[in-house]
Amino acid sequence: MREEQLRELIATRVHRPGAIAEAATNRVRASSLLGEHGRLMMIAADHPARGALRAGERPLAMADRADLLERLVLALSRPGVNGVLGTPDVLEDLLLLGALDGKVVVGSMNRGGLAGTVFEMDDRFTGYDAAAIAAARFEGGKMLTRIDPDDPTTVATLESCGHAVSDLAAHGLMAMVEPFISHREGGPGGRVRNELTAEAMIRAQTVAAGLGRTSAHTWLKVPIVEEMERAMAATTLPAVILGGEVGQDQDATFASWAKALALPTVQGLVIGRSLLYPPGDDVAAAVDAAVGLL
Repeated sequence: MREEQLRELIATRVHRPGAIAEAATNRVRASSLLGEHGRLMMIAADHPARGALRAGERPLAMADRADLLERLVLALSRPGVNGVLGTPDVLEDLLLLGALDGKVVVGSMNRGGLAGTVFEMDDRFTGYDAAAIAAARFEGGKMLTRIDPDDPTTVATLESCGHAVSDLAAHGLMAMVEPFISHREGGPGGRVRNELTAEAMIRAQTVAAGLGRTSAHTWLKVPIVEEMERAMAATTLPAVILGGEVGQDQDATFASWAKALALPTVQGLVIGRSLLYPPGDDVAAAVDAAVGLL
């Protein structure tokens, strides 16, 4: 990002905060959730709001906001990329930069379960709500839904996600639910780990699919697991594949995405750090390769 662009962005926030709502009103909306390739290809950038700034071996990769925005604008400009997922601060920066015209925009809703905290599983809704997403003329909302059998706060997260699914559906908007079976290593206070097995994903997906008063607008956001075909047979809801941690073997990662995309319920990719901070740091090449899988 050029220095003058950054200065202008900050000046707008200081002197003309109403410009954000104006930009949202004037944004050219996507005509469909799917791009010309018939899939949904989104870039995810809601990690910083949970205090999750690491990408690969870089512990503070996402801490430089100007650098993150530059990577996002570049990724969104590549052919075949038709959407973005983010928190209000990130999406509003992109609105002011004029980077969201014609894109599917999904707002991240529950960011209260901060990474590495004792209350991480108490994943409260601290970002967008359905009314704000509708007012901004965005296409949907995303919620992380971690299910820890040993943590009683899980039921509050499930209840909140159920209400969010219902509220989004009432506005005719997509509810993107990201379900996991999760555990704390070593008991209370330990690091949260998601269980990436077919059995765990089957259970998580079936719970997520039943949230809310209707599933008509619900999509699932799921990780790659072994026996992906068996895992995805658990639901008829449309699903998108998430990228997860940055891996050094990018060819293997892409191969796993390509295999998942052959399954009937899988409708696209929602990838963040793996494309924004790829091995070799060539964002354009990484994004183009991912689009090529579609």
